[in-house]
Amino acid sequence: MVERASEVAVVTDGEPPLAGRANWSRDVERVLVSAEAIQERVRALGQRIDEHYADKDLLLIAVLKGSVLFLADLMRAISIPHEIDFLATSSYGASTSSSGIVRIMKDLNEPIEGRHVLLVEDIIDSGHTLAYLTQLFSARNPASLEVVTLLDKPSRREVDIDVLWTGFSVPDEFVIGYGLDFNQRYRNLPYIGVLKPEVYQPADGA
Repeated sequence: MVERASEVAVVTDGEPPLAGRANWSRDVERVLVSAEAIQERVRALGQRIDEHYADKDLLLIAVLKGSVLFLADLMRAISIPHEIDFLATSSYGASTSSSGIVRIMKDLNEPIEGRHVLLVEDIIDSGHTLAYLTQLFSARNPASLEVVTLLDKPSRREVDIDVLWTGFSVPDEFVIGYGLDFNQRYRNLPYIGVLKPEVYQPADGA
């Protein structure tokens, strides 16, 4: 039986590291997952993927843009042969929560029929985007279709979805860093942090 793996992110006390990122780091309320914890977890996920897909035609599909850093580290943690492809969707815009309306901005470059597909997500929120994508890809007749996500917000779930591997479960707060953004910023932070509400909430009277 395949283990449906997840871990709970540990909140790190203290100020986020500022070196080289002073302007953006001061917008971070606190660090949820350190850079070291992320790398350790990604290595563990890579080992599980190696075991699960041994001797199979593995294709990693990354959902742009938030999963780019996760994909880059994950594929280096996977030792078995594999290929990658990219898909771009939109359901957030400049908002802090998913609209539930999914648009495909960029489709895959190659067919997936007969291939073992692993969908690489940065974060699962309401689940609407992932539910739409799994339905879309299932109709293209892959040999198998599974999901690995770096982060999961189970308290925000609105639809039932099946995720094979989860990196960390996080609380219902707006998280940024390690590929995740607000208005296209903060992606380069090496950790997962909570964005200060005053950054994305309008001031009184605004």
